[in-house]
Amino acid sequence: MGLCLLAIVMKPILMALLFISASLAGCMSDDEASSSAVEAIFDYDPAKNIRTGMDIDFDGGASLPSGASLTYKWDFDSDGAYDDTGRTVTWSYPDAGSYEVKLTVSDGTNSNSQSRTVKVIDADAVDPTADAGSDSPMSDCDGDSVNSGSYYLTYICEMDKSTSNKNLLATTTINLDGSNSDGGSSDEYISTWNWDLDLERDEDGDGDSKNDADLTGETVEWKEVLAGEYKIALTVTNGAGLSNTDEVVVYVNYVAKWNDFAIGGNNSGSPIDIDFSFPASQDPDSGNTIRRAVGELVYLKEDGDCTNVPGANNCRAKLDLYGFNSTDEEAGNTSAMGLDQRQSGDCDSDTDCVWLQFTGSYHFSETQWKDGEWTMTLRNEKVNDLEVESLVIRLIYK
Repeated sequence: MGLCLLAIVMKPILMALLFISASLAGCMSDDEASSSAVEAIFDYDPAKNIRTGMDIDFDGGASLPSGASLTYKWDFDSDGAYDDTGRTVTWSYPDAGSYEVKLTVSDGTNSNSQSRTVKVIDADAVDPTADAGSDSPMSDCDGDSVNSGSYYLTYICEMDKSTSNKNLLATTTINLDGSNSDGGSSDEYISTWNWDLDLERDEDGDGDSKNDADLTGETVEWKEVLAGEYKIALTVTNGAGLSNTDEVVVYVNYVAKWNDFAIGGNNSGSPIDIDFSFPASQDPDSGNTIRRAVGELVYLKEDGDCTNVPGANNCRAKLDLYGFNSTDEEAGNTSAMGLDQRQSGDCDSDTDCVWLQFTGSYHFSETQWKDGEWTMTLRNEKVNDLEVESLVIRLIYK
């Protein structure tokens, strides 16, 4: 009896709740009802330097869901009224200014809108000219003259490194100079200088991967730059709102040199190794591609502290270089080089000069040993400890 009475009491309450829920469902806004189903997305071309009277092509084809039957309504002047319909439309503005463009898409049940600001400038405004500059030193790490060109070139020179530091990880600062950029006319000035240091990423999400403001200013310092090849861009904007972009390549070569150190002898049946590590980049997509990495070894032919054993030729020194990639695969060595062939470079009669070279297009490519952290190994298989006059590792990007 009690359960029947409860059911009789609850029935009208449940009916009322169902009626209220149905009524509230009709009160939801279009955007609330459709946030996961329909999304308005549009682009326009040209995306910058738009002048009065110029045709602008608007395209809502990226709207979601892709492939659905959608309607497209465009408001070009923020008056709340639709000015045109269709997935792609063309519009122009007779007057300079900033205009909010709104696209509303609908699948018949749900709708969604996106708004973007379009800046329009006078038709007779003059474009600026960006000049990202260039710079090269008079000489390289060895004092040899350097050719200059339409690029930035610098060297990291560590010419007397301690064997306690066997890595090539030093960085440098690049002074970038856009002062030769031009505003476009005597009446115009440049209002912004934006330096984009990574042309592969669109950090500001405006659809242009070459105009990000990683650094700003007419002249800037790009700090902590590793050895490599970098494509960068300068975008300047003048007072009329017009912009122009200039790309330039920055090359950073690296030379590290260790002088007058010893390597122990092979007294236990195992060679003695000293490992030196260096980074190498071979990324054709970004343009950061090393040309070559070279190890240059110089040591005395005769061990001065050695007691010669007749017929054994045990005092004739022989040191070799080995190269290993980031997964410790051997990519090359100098061990097969005869004693009478060890005269690479500018070598005198008392020393052996041994070079080991790896090229970017072959050794560091994806089909061979790949780029990454490599190791240049100095190896002594002789019983005697030996004196090394010098070891140089060069990373050449230009």
